[in-house]
Amino acid sequence: MNQARPASMSAFWMPFTNNRDFKANPRLLVSADGMYYKDVDGNSVLDGAAGLWCVPCGHNQPKIVAAVREMVGQLDFAPTFQMGHPAAFDLAERLMDYTSHKFSHVFYTNSGSEAVDTALKMALAYHRARGEGQRTRLIGRERGYHGVGFGGLSVGGIGGNRKSFGPLLTGVDHLPHTHNLDLNAYTRGEPEHGANLADELERIVALHDASNIAAVIVEPVAGSTGVLIPPKGYLKRLRELCTKHGILLIFDEVITGFGRLTTPFAADYFGVEPDLMTTAKGLTNGVIPMGAVFSKAHIHDAFMSAPAGIELYHGYTYSGHPIACAAALATLEVFQEQDILGHAAAMQQYWADAVHALKGLPHVIDIRTIGLIAGIELAPIAGKPGARAFAAFKQAFADGVLIRVTGDIIALSPPLVLEKQHIDELFGKLTTVLQHLD
Repeated sequence: MNQARPASMSAFWMPFTNNRDFKANPRLLVSADGMYYKDVDGNSVLDGAAGLWCVPCGHNQPKIVAAVREMVGQLDFAPTFQMGHPAAFDLAERLMDYTSHKFSHVFYTNSGSEAVDTALKMALAYHRARGEGQRTRLIGRERGYHGVGFGGLSVGGIGGNRKSFGPLLTGVDHLPHTHNLDLNAYTRGEPEHGANLADELERIVALHDASNIAAVIVEPVAGSTGVLIPPKGYLKRLRELCTKHGILLIFDEVITGFGRLTTPFAADYFGVEPDLMTTAKGLTNGVIPMGAVFSKAHIHDAFMSAPAGIELYHGYTYSGHPIACAAALATLEVFQEQDILGHAAAMQQYWADAVHALKGLPHVIDIRTIGLIAGIELAPIAGKPGARAFAAFKQAFADGVLIRVTGDIIALSPPLVLEKQHIDELFGKLTTVLQHLD
């Protein structure tokens, strides 16, 4: 593999990147192991973001690497349209075990964005299969992130992601977000105030009538918008209202799935079961792109009552790709053999203490933690939203720490295998960055 600086970087149009700024002073990673990346100059960079929330078991995990190597030499590709391969079925069974059989079926995609669009289509088609095809309205939430497909953008609520792409899907409404600095600043775990915001669904129901609403989709913990943690009782109330009105509840667990809250899924942490659940990222430890939608039995069974033939006209060329299945199977084995969830639970108090110790540093106006996630909100520079946090991101990388920023919020989500010394290093360096930030 090439570990030297590329001769030219002009041809690659980079995603979610200030391309001109990056190419003037690039940050190039060439290898990774455990908790660390190595950049093109040979410097170690502590991974405080699990890549992009997607490496729970740490980098270069031997069992996962070996599984991928074996499968690529055995079965490089096999279609899953009208045929299949054993690993896809084995993985589905293992995933149902991992959910403690709260779900009955899994549909494979290649990313979180595809998983979201798949879940939305399933919701619409489910109601049609039951003779309620008029249920077409979808409900998202302000500041929600559900990927970059047209469906996910439509139910998503981050203005910068939506503004360039026209009206998107019609028939979409949004619940209000739950972020409240006045009442909930510096919270550990679920904030006290805001469960009543779930009742805004009743207002939307009154406007459109429940008979026209197909599904509500939310992230249990909103990640990409800056770690917004649901108030106590909020998700349970949302579940109650969806059940009352015959509306499907979809949890987008692309970020929170596979241990981020120290439980298998956020649904387990909060004790709330959705009808559909989207996943990706940690499913394969980030090694190979893969997503999945988990379905309750009643949704799957509604399709199986149709006349013989294809029940759902939907899928992707790479749904259940053999190499992705191998990586996911190995990832689940690592979770079990190394007790990744138990280790994460043992680290969360030390993690939370270290994050909240940043209170009082220059420009810090809020800190929020849950599981092994943290959001550190900074006061914006007047007239330059996002500039302060982006400066922190660049300086942290120069100092050997990878963080993630969104707007003026630093979002941290390390690999779940971190130890106390990694927490000390991360927050020692981040403290210095914040102390000298303009």
